[in-house]
This record gives sequence, C-alpha cells and structure tokens, in this order.
Amino acid sequence: MTSLSFAALGLAEPLLRALARENYTTPTPIQEQAIPKLLEGGDILGIAQTGTGKTAAFALPILQLLAATGTKPRPRKPSVLVMAPTRELAIQIGEGFKTYGQFMNMRYAVIFGGVGQSPQVTALAKGLDVLIATPGRLLDLMGQGHVKLDETHTLVLDEADRMLDMGFVRDVRKIIATMPKKRQSLLFSATMPNDVAKLSQEILVKPTRIEVTPAATTVELIAQSVFHVPASQKRALLENLLEDPALARVIVFTRTKHRANRVAEHIGKAGVTAEAIHGNKSQNARQRALAAFRDGKVRVLVATDIAARGIDIDDVTHVVNFELPNEPESYVHRIGRTARAGASGIALSFCDQEERPYLRAIEQLTGGRLTVVNDHAYGAENPAEVESSKSKPAPQRRRRRPSRGNTKQAA
Repeated sequence: MTSLSFAALGLAEPLLRALARENYTTPTPIQEQAIPKLLEGGDILGIAQTGTGKTAAFALPILQLLAATGTKPRPRKPSVLVMAPTRELAIQIGEGFKTYGQFMNMRYAVIFGGVGQSPQVTALAKGLDVLIATPGRLLDLMGQGHVKLDETHTLVLDEADRMLDMGFVRDVRKIIATMPKKRQSLLFSATMPNDVAKLSQEILVKPTRIEVTPAATTVELIAQSVFHVPASQKRALLENLLEDPALARVIVFTRTKHRANRVAEHIGKAGVTAEAIHGNKSQNARQRALAAFRDGKVRVLVATDIAARGIDIDDVTHVVNFELPNEPESYVHRIGRTARAGASGIALSFCDQEERPYLRAIEQLTGGRLTVVNDHAYGAENPAEVESSKSKPAPQRRRRRPSRGNTKQAA
C-alpha cells in the first residue's frame, strides 16, 4: 500500500486544495507512478482498468502543466485533447477535470455525438484548455473547421482497446495526424492486444510503461460462482435467480447486442424492470437507461462489454455473466462493477459446453477456481465433463468490510 501523500508527488497548492475538499488523501498506485513522470513531460503507456484512479493520474499533472504555461486558450485550438470511446466515459473524465481544477481558471468541454452540435461549437469558439471528445464527433467538427489541433501539445487516449474494438482506429489516426509531432502523449488501455501495441508504438516516444492490475484485490472482494447450464436454459435460470430479492441491483453481461436485447425483453416479460445498453442504442437512450438504473427505477441493466465501459455505479449487488467473455481480462472488468470503493459483491457466471475454454482461461488469470453451483434445475449437458469443486449453493452477499475512516481515493 502506498505511503506517499499527494503533496509528496509534487502537486501544486490549488490541486491539493481540491483533493482535500473532495477528501482524497491517498494516491493510488497508478497515480503514485504516473504523476511525477507526467510532470517531467514524459510519455506514458498505462495498462490500467476503470477503478484504478487513472483519470486523476493524468488530469492532475495536465492541469498543473497547463497552469505553469500561463497561456490563454485560443478559439478552436484546445491545448489538451483527451479522447475516450464512449459518451459516458467522456462525461466522467470531464467531471474529473472539473473537480480537480475547481480552484484553477481553466476552460473545459466535452463533445460527443448523438446530440446537437451547437453548444459544442460555441464552447470551442470561446477557446478551451482541455477538450474531452469521442473520435467520431471530433472528426466531424474538425471537418467543419470548428476544431484545429495544430497547437495541441498534450494527447490522452483513454481505453484504447475499446476505442479499437468500436472501430475508431481510422478516426483516431486521422485526428492524431493533424497534431504537432512534438507533444506529450499518454495512452491507457485495460488490455494490450497487438493493435493497441502497434498504435502505442506509433504515437508514443520512449514512454514509461506503468502496469496496474487490480484483478487480485477485486477478485478477493467478490464471491464468484459458476452455473454449468445449456445455452437454451440460460434465460430460464436467470429468471429463476431473479426471484430472489437479494439480487436488488444487477448488471447482466452478454457478448452481443442482439443477445442483450433478447435477455432484457425476456426478463421484462417476467415482471422484472430491465433495460439494455449497447452500441446500437442512441447516446440519449443509454444515458436514460443508466440514470434509471442508478436511481433504482430499473433493477437489471443488460449490457455488452463496450457499452458498460466506464460505468461507475455504487451498490451493484450482483453481476451475472449470461455469456462468458472470450477475453479473460474482460471478466475481471465485468465483475469489478460490483466491488466499488472497497465494497464486496457477488458474481454469477453461466457456462455452457462451448464456453468451458473461456472458463479455464478466466480461472488461470484469476488464480483460482470458481465455486460450482450444482443444486439448480438447469444442469449441464454432460455433468461428468464438468470439473467442479465441492457443490455449494449460490453465495449470499458479503458484508462490507469495516470502514478505515472517511478517506477515499481519487477516481
């Protein structure tokens, strides 16, 4: 556990005051490693998931360096560009900059598609210190002449793996091609597939690699179980589990948009309030679904991995992997939705015969076997093939760990 304070990392007084007001006292590992390097002006390659504190890790030093230059923002020419794959994450990052820079005279704006562009164009015309944007809308506004990046000296690509998964790689390359070659660049990604590694080599210069994997601590806080069940019986099993009121606020993960719609429709007919979010939903529809889920008006949120990226909602009681992800790192990201801010949670996974290789990969990554639940009415196609630990009923939610005071960590 880190023993450094934010002051020891070299942050300026206005930033320390903002952190103190928000009761952020202890840097996370990625903040402890990244902030000094960024203050020195170096490039960063960060392997980190949502929940590790990476937003503050780049926002705090960026704000300090901006203040040190003393330059005023110029119309249509932002000093800093942060690109994020989804509207939800872009808004979250914008809120982070606003929070950390509350005692600084900085201008920020978040731009994304799915809404009218007029307010965004107005903000750009006034001049911005920091622009947070999704690639599609940014490229569109650049094409209209509302944004010029020839004087942008800092670039942040957040969740680069999801940016590429969503098909933004060409847009990202077009945008970066208009920026000065001499700049400070930061790339963050939860995973490092070949495409992301190639992109990092293209845009980073002698970067410091910082790898923070919260998998161990996340896994330790979550009771994880697996139900071996034929694919044809998964919806019936989910409906049965949802009869238990202990599943009070649930995120269900599917691999495809079509499946998310079908699952939400099925449990909705069973009398359970549910919404689906995925890439085919409009930005406004996704925001409405998230707000309803956050406010308790919707009990179940059915999501694909891409749509759920950046969701940070407290008190999610259960995560259900209706379909196991084919990338084990995605499993860790999924179940982390139910272990926010040190709370414990429950993750239930459905595994059909074809998904067993995915289960083995997940157990290899997390370093432990998932508890197999055998006492359910929707058993596996061939139970003899299932390598299982001792049969146990589905676990009840663990109690929260005792509070260690009122301190918290910067997001």
